[in-house]
Amino acid sequence: MGYYLSSYLDFLGLQYISAGLERVILFLYPTMTVILSAVFFRQSISKKVISAMVLSYAGIALVFMHDIGSRGSDIIIGATLVFASTLSYSIYLVGAGHAISRIGTLRFTAYAMLVACFASLLQFFLIHPISYLDIPIRVYELSFAMAIFSTVLPIFLLSFSIRRIGSGQASLIGSIGPVSTIFLAYFFLKESVSMIQIIGSSLVLVGVLIISLNSKNKLN
Repeated sequence: MGYYLSSYLDFLGLQYISAGLERVILFLYPTMTVILSAVFFRQSISKKVISAMVLSYAGIALVFMHDIGSRGSDIIIGATLVFASTLSYSIYLVGAGHAISRIGTLRFTAYAMLVACFASLLQFFLIHPISYLDIPIRVYELSFAMAIFSTVLPIFLLSFSIRRIGSGQASLIGSIGPVSTIFLAYFFLKESVSMIQIIGSSLVLVGVLIISLNSKNKLN
């Protein structure tokens, strides 16, 4: 349910803010994940992880500043929805780390995706008539491609990474997401890219590099 709510709230928020800003807010989740893990499961936070958090979120703050003055009240609505999505996703990741250790990566991910799919279908049929499914075949083709390559495969890969390095470190490495989204949005959605965004993205990459090297040393 945590993954379902996260996805739904995220798409709602995208109606009000840009894809680049949406990614920036959504990727506050590493901080939430690390803090939740420390509070509820007493997991320690190393100095390297703290350094990665500081650098990554300094960069994210810069990217956020780029869009904050360019939109009206819609940005508040969109940012609130995406922030709620971030919290839901953080709870999902924290719970995933402990569930995976008990029942295994493949089984947990399959269960999570099935529940999320059922919840989505249930919501659709409760609030929409069946005629809403009468849409162009191209929409179904794109939806299928997104379901496989942007949802199912990434979630399985994320679950495998959580099993190996834990939910906190896996989420921090995922901070590279805002960087890639900003530039993809520039190429495909024609969103602007400023020097502030480039500097912020660079800081995020440095933070990701630190946490990646820390994870590699632990695995060795």
